[in-house]
Amino acid sequence: MSPFQLLSRYRWHLVSALVALFVVLLAVRLWRGPGVAMESVLRRDIVQTVVASGHVENPHRVDVGASITGTVARIPVDEGQTVRAGQVLIELESSELRATALQAQMAVAQAEARLRQLTEVQGPVAEQTERQARANLDNARATMQRDQDLFKQNFIGAATLDDARKALDTADAQWHASVKQLETTRSNGSDYAVAQTNLAEARANADVAQARARYATIAAPSAGVLIARNVEVGDVVQPGKALMTLSPSGKSQLLVSIDEKNLSLVALGQKALVSADAFPQQKFEAVVAYINPGVNAQTGGVDVKLDVPQAPAQLQQDMTVSVDIAVARQDQALVLSSALVHDLGSGTPWVLQAKDGVAQKVPLQLGLHSGNWVEVRQGLQEGDQVLPATPDMVPGMRVHAAAHP
Repeated sequence: MSPFQLLSRYRWHLVSALVALFVVLLAVRLWRGPGVAMESVLRRDIVQTVVASGHVENPHRVDVGASITGTVARIPVDEGQTVRAGQVLIELESSELRATALQAQMAVAQAEARLRQLTEVQGPVAEQTERQARANLDNARATMQRDQDLFKQNFIGAATLDDARKALDTADAQWHASVKQLETTRSNGSDYAVAQTNLAEARANADVAQARARYATIAAPSAGVLIARNVEVGDVVQPGKALMTLSPSGKSQLLVSIDEKNLSLVALGQKALVSADAFPQQKFEAVVAYINPGVNAQTGGVDVKLDVPQAPAQLQQDMTVSVDIAVARQDQALVLSSALVHDLGSGTPWVLQAKDGVAQKVPLQLGLHSGNWVEVRQGLQEGDQVLPATPDMVPGMRVHAAAHP
C-alpha cells in the first residue's frame, strides 16, 4: 500500500491525534499561566539621595541677624566694608541684659556662700553638737544607773529616780536630734543636696543671662565683605530677620532649596554630587555647610548651603546647578526595582512574588530609596522572583517565567 493510501486511510486518526496534542498543549499552557518577564531581588550597594536645584554664590553670602529682640545702639561698620572674623557689626542696647547677668552672678555667689557655710560652719557645729549630746547621754545613763543602785539601797526616793529617768530620756532625744542634724549637713544629706541644687540652678541662670548679654553684640562669623545692610541705629530688631549680608572670601558656595519633607534626612557634613546646567556632563563634589532652620511658608522649601572644596573653573556666579545630596548609604543591601512595588508611597507596600508557579502577595518593609531602586529590609530574599506591577497581574494567578530572548 502506498504512503498516499496509508495517509488517506488513517487521516482521521492523525487529525484526532493532532487535536488531542493541541488540547494537551493548551491545557498545559493554561495551567502554567502566562509567561512573565520577572525580576530577581539583587544584592548591591545603594545610596539614597535628596535632589535639589539652586544657584552658585561665589563668594557665598551669609545673612547676619539678631538672636534676641532689642534696640540697635551702634553700627560701627558700613556697607561695602571688609571685616575680619569676630569684628563687631551691630551692638544692641544691653544695660538691662548686663544688669540681669550681674544679678545672676550675685545669686551664684550667694549659693556658693551657702554651700561653704554648710560645709565650713554648720557641718562642724553639728558635729560638735552631736559629740556634746552623746556626752550628755552617756552622763545621763551613768546617773540613771547610779540612782537605780541607790534606790535599791533606799538611799534615794522614787521621785529622784524619776528625775534621773526623765533626764536620760531628754538626753537620748537630744542626741538623736543632733545625729539627724549632722546627717543633713554631710554630702549625702538633704541640706547639702538642697544647697548643691540651688548652686547648680544659680549657675545655669547665670549662663543663660550671660549668653543673652553676649547676644547684644552681633559679630562677623567670618572675614569678608558686607554687601548689604538693612538696619539703622534706633531700629528694633527681632530674631529671624536678616540685618546684614556678608560675603565671606575664599570659598565657592551653592544655595539650593530642598522640600521640607526631606529636612530630617539632610545633615551638616553630608557629601553631594553637583553639575551645572550649562555643563551637565562635568560633575564636582560639594559638602553641606548650612541648613536654614526656617521653612518658606509659600514654597515649603528649606534653604541649604553647600561648600565647594574644589570649584571647577567654569563655575560662575548665579549659575544654575543640580545637586544630589547623599543622605544615607547601605553596602550590599537587598534591592528591588521600585517599579515592581505596589503602593510604594503608602505605609504598606507589597509585591507579587512567584512561588511554585503562583503569584502571591508579599508585604514588604522598605529602607533606602535611590532612583529606581529601593532597599528591601523584610519580606524577600536574594534571588526571589518578583512580577511586574501591572493591572493584569493579580494575586493567586498562575504564572511562569518567560524565556529570555
